[in-house]
Amino acid sequence: MRKMKVQTIAEIEQQLIGIKDESDPIIQKLQQDERKGVQQLIHKWYRKKEQERQLQEKFLEMNVYENKWRLQGYKYIAGVDEVGRGPLAGPVAAAAVILPKDFYLPGINDSKKLSEKKRIEYDEIIRRDAIAVSVALIDAVEVDSINIYEATKKAMKAAIASLASKPEVLLVDAMKLETPYIVEPIIKGDAKSVSIAAASIVAKVARDSLMIELSAEFPEYGFENNMGYGTKEHIQAVERYGITPYHRKSFAPIKNMVRNE
Repeated sequence: MRKMKVQTIAEIEQQLIGIKDESDPIIQKLQQDERKGVQQLIHKWYRKKEQERQLQEKFLEMNVYENKWRLQGYKYIAGVDEVGRGPLAGPVAAAAVILPKDFYLPGINDSKKLSEKKRIEYDEIIRRDAIAVSVALIDAVEVDSINIYEATKKAMKAAIASLASKPEVLLVDAMKLETPYIVEPIIKGDAKSVSIAAASIVAKVARDSLMIELSAEFPEYGFENNMGYGTKEHIQAVERYGITPYHRKSFAPIKNMVRNE
């Protein structure tokens, strides 16, 4: 009688990729395999499934605000968020995003909590699947002219106004806006609402892309790394080379440097 071929660890690892449920007979069978490598693979598989379950649970939690308004008959619910209030250089950016009811992207979160790679990946998915996406930028000159708070509101309103589909409800990250639409401000909304998180990601990727473009024009300032924020290297570059047209003259320490020129 021919002996049955024993699967290698590498073959089992490949096999586990396609298994979705722990009730699968293959899982039950592998649990009887006493090889340490097999047991490590099983443990890794269970850990991955638990992480996926947690991400799915978090995603469902992040739909609470959207579902509340959908139950009241509203379809076009826009998440609105901004990035770039704190940097010394570059624009403040805002995005507005309307997602369809069946949008599903477990792992989506506040853009600050995601890696650059994840943000770019999610930005593509959001832009592909969203009902409407819009981004607005307010440059440094206008930030200096009207102040950062007013510039942030202006960017948000411009992003909302540019949406291809008119929103019915706005979910906004901790900002009160006067608009013709229903507005629900949510504190730390980019971690609580999937629509705001999507807007946060889109705004961050758009602004970062612009800062990387500016770094080619002004390589001394390291915009491709600091995105205009006041890092030690950035401030040293300003002290050495002066300011660019993209620096905010109303922000310390830039305003002190301008005053002393």
